[in-house]
Amino acid sequence: MTTLSISRPAVGRPFTRRKKSCPFASKGAPEIDYKDVKLLQRFISERGKIVPSRITAVSAKKQRELSKAI
Repeated sequence: MTTLSISRPAVGRPFTRRKKSCPFASKGAPEIDYKDVKLLQRFISERGKIVPSRITAVSAKKQRELSKAI
């Protein structure tokens, strides 16, 4: 019989993703306004749904404001 030897890649540190910061929390950040269509389009999917905060990294407070504006 033939045996296959499969070598495993070297075990290193697991990939750690950098935590995103809220785009509305920093100084000079745009205000959430229902009239600012360009800003709101960034947080709406192609199907018209609001993109969740775990993807956009928006804080819970700002996500509520965003959903009201949309």
